[in-house]
Amino acid sequence: MKIKDLCEKLNADVHATGDPERDVTKAAAGDLLSFIIGTVSEGSAWITIQAHLNVAAVAVLKDIPVIILASGRKAPPDLIERCRTENICVASVSESIFGTCKRLSDLGING
Repeated sequence: MKIKDLCEKLNADVHATGDPERDVTKAAAGDLLSFIIGTVSEGSAWITIQAHLNVAAVAVLKDIPVIILASGRKAPPDLIERCRTENICVASVSESIFGTCKRLSDLGING
């Protein structure tokens, strides 16, 4: 599914668009950055409540094209700017991490 379609279906508040035409077929959820570095497949969507600059660094390292901030978390300006620079989509949703993962699964995107 294309990132722009994913964000639309999740009713996400997009802070940085990244590459809206890039496809995402997998997702991962987690807040421990070392866990994400060690386990996430490149090109996956990442669902987290972590909203700080280091999230962008991990996304760059793992070629994660979209960061979904769950539970109503908002991206701070430095994270938004870094994601724009690195062409990464960062968006917020009101649902919990669990709820967001369920919605992604319902859309055919699994871990």
